[in-house]
Amino acid sequence: MYKSKITGLGMYVPERIVKNDELTQYMDTNDAWIRERTGIEERHWVNPGDGNTTSKMGTEAAKIAIERAGLTPQDIDMIVFATLSPDYYFPGSGVLVQEQLGCNTIPALDVRNQCSGFVYALATADQFIKTGMYKNILVIGSEVQSTGLDLSTRGRGIAVIFGDGAGALVLSRNEDNDDSDILSNHLHSEGKYAKELTNLVPGGIHPPRELVEEWPIDDLSYYPYMNGNFVFKHAVVRFPEAIMEGLQANNLTPQDINLLVPHQANLRISQFVQKRLGMKDEQIMNNIQKYGNTTAASIPIALTEAWEQGRIKRGDLVVLAAFGSGFTWGSNIIRF
Repeated sequence: MYKSKITGLGMYVPERIVKNDELTQYMDTNDAWIRERTGIEERHWVNPGDGNTTSKMGTEAAKIAIERAGLTPQDIDMIVFATLSPDYYFPGSGVLVQEQLGCNTIPALDVRNQCSGFVYALATADQFIKTGMYKNILVIGSEVQSTGLDLSTRGRGIAVIFGDGAGALVLSRNEDNDDSDILSNHLHSEGKYAKELTNLVPGGIHPPRELVEEWPIDDLSYYPYMNGNFVFKHAVVRFPEAIMEGLQANNLTPQDINLLVPHQANLRISQFVQKRLGMKDEQIMNNIQKYGNTTAASIPIALTEAWEQGRIKRGDLVVLAAFGSGFTWGSNIIRF
């Protein structure tokens, strides 16, 4: 059994910055209301025609991660791509990245676990490395969500939260005999709450034909829906559970964590988790203030930014944790 090692990190966000005050053009809201409920001050959104699709942003983040790993696209053995906003209904975005990077005819796997997508994607890549099947795997989280939001007062509960962007890492076989490793992964789901955070249309139950030919004008289920209070109450339970499950599996405690990188869903959730686990401010990475909730991209963006800021070094204990639609949740316990 081999060990897995993070060898490169990268991120990419669109140039356009949307501050809270700009959202008042579209809906009844204000900066204080958004900050109080989410902690968000601004987010990045694509501009129509700027070329920033989900796959292309993922490719840009991947280029940086691959270069930092000291590799070329031809060294990548597999792509695992996490997103809820693929370029197309099908095929998935992973194959588009394979073509855009100029990789060999390697496998490309898409993961559709929304906010937990990157945690699931990294756990999947880890298994392929540990079993010896592949040596270098590109793991990407990327989202273009701004184009699918209800930019009205009716949709403000969701529209003010989400941002666009991409993050990527290269996971490689550890051939240096150091301590770096993905120590363990812990994944869960509870499908009975699937409709509490969802985007129902289009899909197999309501195919695109219905939207074109016979969709009721007052049915807005093609926009995302979130039962905000319900999701919050479950998130603040599942986040600490997933973190503690991983720590206990490795005989560790919250005080052993050098950096916790939670999915950037809501600053209030992160603060609640921090308090529940008795962790210090310097042990938590929060950047939702600048990027909003970028769903599957939030963890790799935050992880990359933490590394660029010097907050992570070799040998550190890094914990990734997420909760989201499905419901799905999980954690990765990493010796960086």
